[in-house]
Amino acid sequence: MKAGLDKLKEEIEEYLASGNFIVYHSHSRVSEPSPLVHWDSEHYPDFRMFADASKQLEVKLVCFHHRMLDPDFIDNALDDLESVEIPQEEYRRLEERLRELRVYEGFTSLVELSFSYQGQIYIYTRRAEWYEELLDIAEEIDDYLSADEEGDEVDSMGGYFSKN
Repeated sequence: MKAGLDKLKEEIEEYLASGNFIVYHSHSRVSEPSPLVHWDSEHYPDFRMFADASKQLEVKLVCFHHRMLDPDFIDNALDDLESVEIPQEEYRRLEERLRELRVYEGFTSLVELSFSYQGQIYIYTRRAEWYEELLDIAEEIDDYLSADEEGDEVDSMGGYFSKN
């Protein structure tokens, strides 16, 4: 079983402590209104390069955020899945995969480092592969929910109006 990003989280904490960074444990900054500049962690996965960039800019304050997979996330996805109308085969596939992903509950699913410089937020993000899959499943279920809601709106007039 591939673990989460727990080892990476520990390495980041150790590196920041040894590098005399000021670590601010924050919430995710992805949704902040300031302009974001995302680090290409796919091609340059080493967080040290990102942290060193802040050091070279003489920015010592680095925000650190991490997220563990909460059982409620999967519970909510299963609840949402129960409320949508989809083919039984598709339902079983999604339900089975969600239940399989429970083995990752309590593991670190996401790590995020960021710093601000001249009005922009520079951000490094890594997500566990299984977390990416879980987000894709949740998005797929949300798409079904949205389609069901749109269908409810159309039918709410009792079928008196054309669906053209």
